[in-house]
Amino acid sequence: MQQWVAFQTIVTKEIRRFTRIWVQTLLPPAITMSLYFVIFGALIGSRIGTMDGFSYMEFVVPGLIMMSIISNSYANVCSSFYSAKFQNNIEELLVSPVSNQVILLGYVIGGVVRGLLVATIVTIVSMFFTKLHVHNWFIMVSVVLLTATLFSLAGFINAVYANSFDDISIIPTFVLTPLTYLGGVFYSMSLLPEFWQNVSMANPILYMVNAFRYGVLGISDINVTASIAVITGFILLLYSFCLYLLNSGTRIRK
Repeated sequence: MQQWVAFQTIVTKEIRRFTRIWVQTLLPPAITMSLYFVIFGALIGSRIGTMDGFSYMEFVVPGLIMMSIISNSYANVCSSFYSAKFQNNIEELLVSPVSNQVILLGYVIGGVVRGLLVATIVTIVSMFFTKLHVHNWFIMVSVVLLTATLFSLAGFINAVYANSFDDISIIPTFVLTPLTYLGGVFYSMSLLPEFWQNVSMANPILYMVNAFRYGVLGISDINVTASIAVITGFILLLYSFCLYLLNSGTRIRK
């Protein structure tokens, strides 16, 4: 019961943290994605025509929703946990009788909730530009939850190793953004030469985007079962590493 109360407290704190400043956390993704819909979907998409049997707007919407989930779930945990380190109040959690698993799960759930809220907002915005017909609800929801969990864990790792506020923006800028744009958000893998198709297979975001696109549209460049297996494997790997960092006190305990 004590651990459950602690878990609820951390999750509540995390949700209140980003909802209190919703103008900075929830509104910008809606505006940014609206611009993507207008530029890539309406203006450029009308010239491109169809892709894999769907209008270009329908094709890019799942990728853009997934992109918003990735960036926001990552940013929430990364900024929150680093702020706790910077303000020297993370020690209060570490010395309390709260297990490291509860601490980790509390921060991760906070990131997942923000990712889901942003995904909902972006989905509502997308309905002003196109109609969405969900092909498989189970796969769509599963991929959203798994992706938000994965990048919440990744954000936690970034926060642990960050030494300044500048460090929490390095990975999103130089790693996540390129991988996202090269992850099949705006194009089908069939458009690439065979060599670059094989290179793209090393991009984990490609599996998430395609699995989510299958859940929404019923099309995918990659086997959906393999995609979910890859995402789950990364989650187990990062979760284990995050627990190791907490248990060892790496970059946390002074």
